[in-house]
Amino acid sequence: MFCGAVSAETQTPKVAVKLDPATTEIKWELKGNTHTTHGTFKLKGGLVTYDPATGVSEGEILIDLASGESGNKSRDAKMQKEVLESDRYPEAFFHPSKITGSAKPGISQTLTAGGIFNIHGADHPFTLQIKVDFEGNQATATTHFSVPYVAWGMKDPSSFLLRVGKEVDVDVVAHGTVLNSEAK
Repeated sequence: MFCGAVSAETQTPKVAVKLDPATTEIKWELKGNTHTTHGTFKLKGGLVTYDPATGVSEGEILIDLASGESGNKSRDAKMQKEVLESDRYPEAFFHPSKITGSAKPGISQTLTAGGIFNIHGADHPFTLQIKVDFEGNQATATTHFSVPYVAWGMKDPSSFLLRVGKEVDVDVVAHGTVLNSEAK
């Protein structure tokens, strides 16, 4: 019984981070033959729990696809209706299952998060390289990734004259608060 108590006391506590939708930025870029389109999505919410001792992670990062915009109303309407089908699939999410690397306060480090990315109603194994900074109870995470939207079943919006890439590049700067060190 004593050994169990010592073991429990020496375990590294889990870390839980709640993301702030108001300060998180999700920017996307789609290259085309005549120009590159830039836009944004809004974070709907996110809570990630991570056990530094095992790398086991759980939680959800939820993106509001219906918030996607590029500044051009007709293009955005087409993107929402024909590509994202946001009436049918209003959200995308990432469920992390494993995080490797160590996160230490006051030091910028890169972590690898593996899990499932769901968009357009389908799950896809996904790995993110995330630069993480902790200052007190505040966390900032930065990542870049590409979504092969056509290969993942979404419509290619290209036309005879306008050709666009088959992948969209995404940059995220997420801000959050580190909750109690022992996740519930």
